Amino acid sequence: MGQDRDWDNAFTGEGLRGKVDHAPSFAGAQSFLRRRFSRDLSGVDVAVTGVPMDTATSNRPGARFGPRALRTASASLNWSRPWPWTIDPLEVLSIVDYGDVMFDYGNPAGVPAEITAHIDEILRAGAASLVFGGDHYITYPVLAAYAKHHGPLSLIHFDAHSDTWSDESERIDHGTMFFHAVNKGYIDDRRSAQIGLRTTNDEPMNFNIFDARMVHREGADAIARRVRDVVGDHKVYLTFDIDCLDPSFAPGTGTPVCGGLSSHQALEIVRGLEGINIVGADVVEVAPAYDVGDITSFAGATLATEFLCLFAANPHREGA
Repeated sequence: MGQDRDWDNAFTGEGLRGKVDHAPSFAGAQSFLRRRFSRDLSGVDVAVTGVPMDTATSNRPGARFGPRALRTASASLNWSRPWPWTIDPLEVLSIVDYGDVMFDYGNPAGVPAEITAHIDEILRAGAASLVFGGDHYITYPVLAAYAKHHGPLSLIHFDAHSDTWSDESERIDHGTMFFHAVNKGYIDDRRSAQIGLRTTNDEPMNFNIFDARMVHREGADAIARRVRDVVGDHKVYLTFDIDCLDPSFAPGTGTPVCGGLSSHQALEIVRGLEGINIVGADVVEVAPAYDVGDITSFAGATLATEFLCLFAANPHREGA
């Protein structure tokens, strides 16, 4: 490689599509998949953005560093089309790294509205968001923006926890926000699915639950078919709490629970969702301080890349 080779696509890239296969994974600006950093949403299909907030966690903090870790882990994933997909999201979609939500950490009560306003900017421009948390609470203000633009959504929720424990007030808590999201009309629980659960909640609302034991027993293909039947052609928001994976595959998270999905099972379920009408997605609860060899960050970045494949393969997408 000559010294004149342009490696920092994150700053100097001219187009919003295509791979950057000449950039070393260990150097340069770490945008997600080497996408250009930009706040210009003209012609953008998907804006990748981070929400570095972890004040709602109930166990180990540290997910505020998740967006940075996911971007760094993605540097080795952009050199070829994601396997085994026949569609390359970097060729089909115009994608930018929109940077992170800026909020006043000293005014925690105001943070949810700042997150909602940030996502609303993306949606008003006609783009979808791929969001990196942060703890799982951040999905709630993201959904508030989505419901404003799309109405009640189907939720596909990968997690060890239901996050639907009842709560009298709208506390900033990563275990109650989907209880509030249903009651606010952001999501329709009857046409939503939860995958990988393995903690007790005796009042699970009306979600269709495919718990971890069911995934292990029935297999990824069967679960994916059942989830597709649940959501149909409805608009879908997909949220993936990395603790859906067993701690042996994702130790870097705040509330790990044994008995979870393997990386293979999760990826095969996601791939089996090809054709859903996905309008938004996130990966949350990556806490790199507890990681081992970056395997949690790498799993999260790989899943996020698969979500871009779902966006690209959405038959309802404008221009598809």
